[in-house]
Amino acid sequence: MSADLMTLSSTSSVIEPARFREALGHYASGITVISSLDEGEPVGFTCQSFYSVSMNPPLVSFSVKSSSFSYPRIRRAGRFVVNILSAEQEAISNLFARQGADKWKDVQWQASPLGNPIIPGSLRWLDCEIHAEHAAGDHLIVIGEVRALNVKETTASRPLLYFRGQYCDIAEQCAHSFASQNQ
Repeated sequence: MSADLMTLSSTSSVIEPARFREALGHYASGITVISSLDEGEPVGFTCQSFYSVSMNPPLVSFSVKSSSFSYPRIRRAGRFVVNILSAEQEAISNLFARQGADKWKDVQWQASPLGNPIIPGSLRWLDCEIHAEHAAGDHLIVIGEVRALNVKETTASRPLLYFRGQYCDIAEQCAHSFASQNQ
């Protein structure tokens, strides 16, 4: 058995946060910005823990730290939009991942049907009302009911992905994989 193999017995349930984060880093995920309008001010944060929940009714979900500065304002608004970021929006992802900065200072946006801030250049957006919220450890799981969405093609075609602690371009990875398969 490999020395790197870490197993847990039923009596040992302590998992080091750094090892847990490293293991989860091997799961590639898309990057979104969750945004809303609270008392006329746009608010938002970068989120990689977004996924679909149900087709009927159309439900999506994301998780956010319980200590988030932005989420209480989104909760107060009762609605949000999921901006699915394109590979060209790495700077937007980095901007909205920061705390305390005026994230919207240089970001142009347009209002969704529910009034939420849509970030131009996103692959797609889903306009949601908060359907449910559940506490889960140090995070909240937020479920939104999709009320409107964008299905129009954009000039951007590739998603912004995050894998092993860094952004990953699917086109480069696919091209590399395809090239090595055909050698």
